[in-house]
Order: sequence, then C-alpha cells, then structure tokens
Amino acid sequence: MTGITSGQANGRFGLRSWRVGNILLPVEEVYLYRQITEHIRREILSGVLKPGDQLPSVKQMAARWDCTVGTVQHAYQELVRQGLVTSRPGQGTRVVDGLPVGAFAGEPLRRLALVNRAEAFLLETLTAGYTMEETELAVRQALERWQVAVSQPTTEHSGELRFAGSHDPVVGWLAGHFHEIAPGYSLACEFSGSLGGLLALVEGKADIAGCHLLDEQSGEYNLPFVRRFFPSQKVALVTLAHRRLGLILPPGNPAGVSGLADLRDLRLRLANRQPGSGTRVWLDQALRRLGIVPDEIAGYQEVWMTHSAVARQVAQGQADVGIGLEAAARSYGLDFILLTHERYDLVLSEAGMQLLPARRLIDWLGSPEGRQAIEAHGGHDTRQTGRVEWCE
Repeated sequence: MTGITSGQANGRFGLRSWRVGNILLPVEEVYLYRQITEHIRREILSGVLKPGDQLPSVKQMAARWDCTVGTVQHAYQELVRQGLVTSRPGQGTRVVDGLPVGAFAGEPLRRLALVNRAEAFLLETLTAGYTMEETELAVRQALERWQVAVSQPTTEHSGELRFAGSHDPVVGWLAGHFHEIAPGYSLACEFSGSLGGLLALVEGKADIAGCHLLDEQSGEYNLPFVRRFFPSQKVALVTLAHRRLGLILPPGNPAGVSGLADLRDLRLRLANRQPGSGTRVWLDQALRRLGIVPDEIAGYQEVWMTHSAVARQVAQGQADVGIGLEAAARSYGLDFILLTHERYDLVLSEAGMQLLPARRLIDWLGSPEGRQAIEAHGGHDTRQTGRVEWCE
C-alpha cells in the first residue's frame, strides 16, 4: 500500500482532503501526486529514464506540474518505496542501478502497477461520496460481468488521446473519466496555455488543443487565431462550454473589490496567469482599455499555470485577488466577481476529427449526460456544448 491512508469530508460534496503519510493534502494535490508518480514510473519502466539518471529537483518538478514542493516530495518518496529511485542528501534523486529496461514484465512490478490503479479508483470513488462498502460491491458486480465478457473477442484498440492547451477543471475531470467516454483510451493532458496548445497541434504533439483566445479587433473568440495558425488547413472548433471569467476573492470580499480598476486603486496583490494563456490575453486587453499599466499591479509578474493554482493562492492568503474561472473559485469556497463570458473550444485537425476517441468525446459533449457533467463544475454554460464549427 502507499502512504495514502484516509480522507476528510468537508460539506455535502464529499471529500476535500486526503492524508498522505502524516500530511493532509487537498484532493486536487493527491491527484497530482499520483499523476507525477505514475508519469515518472512509466518513464523508468519503459526505459525513457535509465539507471543512474537524475530526476529534476523537487522545485523544478513542482514548477513543471504547477503544484507544491510537498506534492513532488511525496511522489519521490513513493518512488523510493517502490524501489525505482534512490534519494540521498546532496546527490538528488536518481533511478536505481540494475533495473531492467521494460521492467513491466516483472511480476512484482506488474502487481504493484495494478495496486496503484486500484488505489486511484478507490480515491476517486471515496472523493465522489461513495462508501467503502458501496465501492466493494460495485467492483464485485463488475468482476462478475467481466468474467463473462472478457472471453468475447473485441475490435477496440487501446491508445491515448493527447490534449494540450488552456486549463479548465472540466478537462482535468475528463482525463480521470475518459475510460468511461471512450473505453480502451486515455486522455493525456498538458496545460500549456491556449497559444501553447495551438502550437502543439501545429507541431503534431497534440491531437486536441484547448483554446479561449479573444481577438481584440474582431471581438471574436478563437477562430481568428486558428486561421493564423492553420492558414491552409481544414480545422474544427468544438465548443466545450461558455465560461464565467472574473476575479477570485477571499470569502466575504474583505477588500470591497468591485472591478479590475481596484487592482491598482486598492493596491491589491494579484495571482496572475502565464503569458500565452487565454486568461492572460483577455486581462492584458482589459487593462489597456482601462489605461492601467501592468507595473502598477502588485504580483502581476507572478504567474500560475492553472485556474486552480490561482484560486489556491487566494485561499492560502498568498494573494488578495486572482484572475480565473468561477468553477475554480467555487472549488475553494471563495468569492467571485464576474468580468466576462468566454468561449472555450477544443481545436482538432481534419485527421484528428476522425480518431475514434475524439469522435466518442464529441458525441459525449453533445449528450445530456455530458452537459450535465460539465454544468456540475459550476460557471459553465453548455447551450452550445458539442457544436462543431469548421475553419477552412
């Protein structure tokens, strides 16, 4: 077993924190802890990371994954416990010597991988509010069904659909539930900002780009940018949702913030998004219209890669105000002031639209089930969810 031992309930929406060793982490951090551990473990066992290779420092890895140093430390400790890495003071963390390349064939490691997957599922169900007994019963029922179904031939192919682009809590949720939407497939996410996502799509490093870029001249979202990145290609824009973007504030709005101008006038410390993100593009345009110079805003240069990270800074008192989604504010119990509605699109090439997992995802977006799941995150309008617009 790993160091994950118990959860802590908070309100009617289920678990909000989980104990890892002696530390109580937010559920979001626990998911990141598991993702980091699994990502590194795969690279080691597949031979991408070789015996003796040094892993990035915890600070470098925390910046890469947009999480706390403690989350990375727990991931490294788990890899040490699994016997995949060694960590010594002054020498960093390195892949152990003598580990066979492609070690997934080893029975102990194979079983360990299965235990890790089972624990990830258990964490997800308990977080959703199910009891241990309910989870055990569901697993037993599923096993009984699969004892019959597993012997039947199947034409499904396993694989990975690659996402790069702007952060949205819905996309993170999709990654955890993608096996339900497209059985046999997973969704690999890299939150690199809207511009970074389009660039990854151009370079063939992603199958889907997440984008919410406002063109200042036309006032139109996404399409003008897609035309610039793909001037001679047929590209599809699939609407994920229209989102509520605004100011994220401590509970009760103690500073009495009413709008963007207060960032300067009240000398508030801002938790900002990174250059290239759609949120940063919108904010910079809005500040120009108000005649506000970025240097007049404290914290403007301190940037965060996700809306959740911005909300966390406000929740922890590290910032007076953040710029981000209402869904992120809700998840941390924070106040929110609406500034604008924006359209978030999934961008796919013509070939990408033919991929089976992409088609399954688009069908799901257009279904009542998909829209209900998106709306449950809060701050998302799904009236156009699943709509496909072609750019030629």
